[in-house]
Amino acid sequence: MRFRIVTLACVAMLSGAASAQAQQEVKIGVLDPLSGPTAQIGIDAVAAIKTAAEIVNEGADLPLALARNKGLPGLGGAKVILVVVDHQGKPEVGQSETERLISQEKVQALIGAYFSSVTAAASQAAERAGVPFINGDSTQPALTQRGLKYFFRTTPTDENFSELMFDFLKDFAAKSGQKFQSVSLFHEDTAYGTDSAKVQERLAGERGFRVLEKIAYRAQTTSLTAEVQRLKAANADVHRPDLHQHDGQGRGGRDHPLSLQRRPRKPHSASSQDQRDLQKAFERT
Repeated sequence: MRFRIVTLACVAMLSGAASAQAQQEVKIGVLDPLSGPTAQIGIDAVAAIKTAAEIVNEGADLPLALARNKGLPGLGGAKVILVVVDHQGKPEVGQSETERLISQEKVQALIGAYFSSVTAAASQAAERAGVPFINGDSTQPALTQRGLKYFFRTTPTDENFSELMFDFLKDFAAKSGQKFQSVSLFHEDTAYGTDSAKVQERLAGERGFRVLEKIAYRAQTTSLTAEVQRLKAANADVHRPDLHQHDGQGRGGRDHPLSLQRRPRKPHSASSQDQRDLQKAFERT
């Protein structure tokens, strides 16, 4: 929740700077996946953003930015108005919805869009229109390497996460006496998974790991049986999947690569970055 409040604060400052006139409201577009296999992720994100907007608009006795006022104090108490859209996990929909939000809904800033591929397309549309785009949940490194003026990201990147996980393996090996010498990479085939796997393959070589498998699969697929069998056959010390929690859950999650860590053989470790949306029920598989 603190992140959502801070994000709204950033958006409010940026959108306020874009207009010198007194405002009664600041309209913010919210792009998330609200249908298809990733719908729950988007629904949860929108619920958090709506709660944050309510705190900003109505005030609350909380130690959060903008919580102790009603409305945006720098804009005379203007209220935050959210316009929520479903990009369906599709870059082309994200781009068209961004253009519609700007041209028809007249939003002054945007928040989104979970999938790095959708964020890339949507933020380019916002850049062309000169509208600030705030992102807190897309981790592809390239997003902040494009030289855009109006794109702002508040989350670490896949490279940051991957470096920390290789550091963890080194420290854990030193303390436990276990040896980690090989790794299998497993990723979905959108911008997020592809770029992350490239970073991990480079880091694995730099840290002295042998890469036994590098497997890409179609994003949002419901069956990963063949791919999981390849992972098991490779028998690496570490599995490094880059995926979403719904992937491969057509058989109750049994095909999900992270579930391999529960099995009585290698890998010794299975780690996946930025899995803040992982459900408790899955953690017990």
